[in-house]
Formats: sequence, structure tokens, C-alpha cells
Amino acid sequence: MSIDNPNTGATIATDPTLLPLHYDGGVSWSAVFAGATVAAALSLILLLIGAGLGLSSVSPWAGEGVGAEALGWSTIVWVTFMSLAASGLGGYIAGRLRRKWVGIHTDEVYFRDTAHGLLAWGVSTLAMATLLASVAAAIVSGGARAGAEIVGGVAASASAAAVNSAEEFDGEAANPLDYFVDALFRPGPAASSASAAPRAATDRTTDRAAEVSRIFINALSAREPLPQEDLDYVTRLVAERTELTTQQAERRVRDVYERTQARIDELQSATKEAADTAAKASAYTSLWLSVALLAGALLASFAATCGGRQRDFES
Repeated sequence: MSIDNPNTGATIATDPTLLPLHYDGGVSWSAVFAGATVAAALSLILLLIGAGLGLSSVSPWAGEGVGAEALGWSTIVWVTFMSLAASGLGGYIAGRLRRKWVGIHTDEVYFRDTAHGLLAWGVSTLAMATLLASVAAAIVSGGARAGAEIVGGVAASASAAAVNSAEEFDGEAANPLDYFVDALFRPGPAASSASAAPRAATDRTTDRAAEVSRIFINALSAREPLPQEDLDYVTRLVAERTELTTQQAERRVRDVYERTQARIDELQSATKEAADTAAKASAYTSLWLSVALLAGALLASFAATCGGRQRDFES
């Protein structure tokens, strides 16, 4: 190799191994950003393709479309493929486009190519994370506003139902507790064979049902048996409206209250189970995403060494 002397203009033969290591710089940032850009763009394309395939495989009809487990595994496979494909291509481009280092030991070239692939992977990952974070933030904020509106509507409906359990919304009872309270005031065998009750008696029964709903809600919120005072009072109301004996009315009140408690426990268990399942799914998703990203980093580094080796051999 030879260089020109800037003072005399003469050509001087030199040994490449004697040139300083920082002669052309350690990092070709233009190549790094080029590889990162390609990797981020390919990741976005594959992400959109995966989302389209996933939505097309899900069906709201029973017995159609893929199941939740199959969808989860296919998502993991696709995300892993997306990470490997984008990282590999980005690392290869970063290694292939970097400048040729003159007078650098082979091991140092190998290290720099590996670093170029890792840098390209890191830049593209941060770019995709920023993009997805902004999209996710918009989705979460919109979902939070919608959820707040739904919860507010449900709370308003429940409050209205507690005040007047006879009110209906779109032809259906607004308060789920109404079913159990209505079971209390079903006519007994003697009353069923009799003529229909007067309108005034029906109105009074409706008022009493709203009162019993409030009594049940108070006891259920404390997660304790119905207080004896409330039990005696509700038993008297049921006996008056259904023509049951006091013993029969008390048995009915106890039975209906226990059924109500059991139903609430079932709903709470289902809610906890769903929350536990969601937490486990979130943990598994995070672990698999981490594995996919690390695999992408390794492949990007390896691809960059391949691209750099081709760059040097073809020069």
C-alpha cells in the first residue's frame, strides 16, 4: 500500500499493519442507520401482515375460527419470525454497507461487524418500540375513556334499580338482584289458585321489593349472613304478600339469600380466574417477546459479519 506525502508529493510505500486503528473510524453510522431503517420497515410490514392474518382467523361464531391456544402459539411463532427476518436483513445491510477498514486485524474487523449488526438491531428496536408505544398509548387512553363511560353507565343503572326495582331498560330488568328478590314474592300454592291481586297490592309489593333489594345489598356487601332483625322483617313481608306461613316464608328468605350469595361467589371466582389467566398470559408474552428480541440481536450480529465479509472480499 502507498500514500502521498502532503509536503513533497512523493509516494511512500507503507505497511498496512502500521497504520493507526482509528484511521477510518470505528463505526459507520450511515450503514447502521440504513440497516436499522430497513429492519424497522420490514418489522412494520410483517406486523401488519400478522395482524391481518390473526384477525381473519378469529370468528365470533361458535365452532368457527381458531381457538385461543392456537392463536396464542401462532402469534408467538409469527413474532419470532418477524424479529429474526427483520433483524437478519438489517444486520446484513449494516455490515455490507459499512466502509472498508484498512490495516485492521481480522479479529477487530469481526468485532466491529458484530457491533454494527447489534447497533442496527438496537436502533430499529427502539424505533419500533417508540412507534408501538405511541399507538398503544392511544388505544389504552381510548379504551380507558370508553371503560369509564361503561362503568359510569352501569353504576347509574344499578343505583336507579336500587331505588326502584320496577324500572326496566329496553324491556329487561336493570338490576340482576331483581330476579332473586322477585323469587321471594312469588305467590304460594294457595295464592296461585286465587284471583289476581288488586293493582294497589301489586304496587305495594313492588315498593317492598325495592326495599328488600337494599337489605340484601347491605348484607351481601359485608359478606355476612342476613342479620336476624332484617331476616324477621323480610320474612314478615314475604308472608304477607305470598300467603305463606311464617316458617315457610323464613325458609324461602334463607334459601333465596343463600342462592344470591352463591351466585355472587361464582361471579367473583370467575373474575379472579380471568384475571389470573390474563396475568399468566401477559407474563408468557413478555418472556417470549424477550426471547424473540434476543434471538434477533444474535442473528443481526451474525448477519452483519456475513455482510462485512462479503464487502471486504468483493473490494
